[in-house]
Amino acid sequence: MNDHINRKISYKDAGVNIDKGNELVQRLKKTINNTNKNGVIGELGGFGGLFDLSSLNYRQPVLVSGTDGVGTKIKVAIENNMHDTIGIDLVAMCVNDVIVQGAKPLFFLDYFACSELDINIAETVISGINKGCSLAGCSLIGGETAEMPGMYKKYDYDLAGFCVGVVEKDQIITGENVIAGDVLVALASSGCHANGYSLIRKIIEETNSDLNQNLDNKKILEHLLTPTRIYAKQVLDLIKHTSVKSISHITGGGLIDNLPRVIPDDLSVIINTNTWSIPKIFNWLSEQGKIDSYEMFKIFNCGVGLVLCIEKNNADETINYLNNNGETAWLIGEVINNDKQPRVQLK
Repeated sequence: MNDHINRKISYKDAGVNIDKGNELVQRLKKTINNTNKNGVIGELGGFGGLFDLSSLNYRQPVLVSGTDGVGTKIKVAIENNMHDTIGIDLVAMCVNDVIVQGAKPLFFLDYFACSELDINIAETVISGINKGCSLAGCSLIGGETAEMPGMYKKYDYDLAGFCVGVVEKDQIITGENVIAGDVLVALASSGCHANGYSLIRKIIEETNSDLNQNLDNKKILEHLLTPTRIYAKQVLDLIKHTSVKSISHITGGGLIDNLPRVIPDDLSVIINTNTWSIPKIFNWLSEQGKIDSYEMFKIFNCGVGLVLCIEKNNADETINYLNNNGETAWLIGEVINNDKQPRVQLK
């Protein structure tokens, strides 16, 4: 026989507090300041975010969308109670994917899921998302906060992001016109970005590493939580006056897997690994985990966050422009005919 309880069961009893969610929205309305309001209609808290594309005066606008998360880098943030930069990572991972096709990021939405909502942590994370949007020149126009007790451990949360950008149809960067003889320009990463953290955490666990030890004048923990660099403004300014044939965002898969995605199948690339000093955090990971060089370039960005493919004659102009506008850029390699060679050759 089933026994029936003698009291009402509330949503709060089930672990969900709607009032906390409403309070969070009210806080965010006061703190979120969209730096690019052109096209934004309404404010946070509605059922959907509104954006007026006609206000941008594009001739043949093509929307480019991207969605991503931050992987298990989020566990490093949670375990060390440092939540202020992980939102920047979230925006960067989405925005950097959108700009590779020449699109200007327009707006961003986030999804924050947790076991039990801690308003202060959520506000800190979403403030980071807002800062990332400001760096990218886009607007945070909506999102979702979900309490799911039983789905996540206490204090855990997860993030996902969604970005929409726009590009003129005849200005989409596809990589189709890349030819042998074109060259590759690298833009420096800010560190590990948000890829490879399952391996990073495994290395830390297996070696019992002290994250407070100093490495190159910073704690290892600071290296690991340095936010992903957002390249939107500099790259979009560059392509206004310089022809860029393809752009590769160096995420999971590193240089080995990401460069072939943006060049024709009958071409390969040669990367000269002597053209830059690999940041010490990657050397530390390689040494701690006994990871060989090829595997490092297949897992991590190893100091290269973005790679542009351009005509050889434009190399000096492109590198000078980027270096004069806040980036660290250099010539990293060239495009060659495939001839049954590996798509990416390291030398």
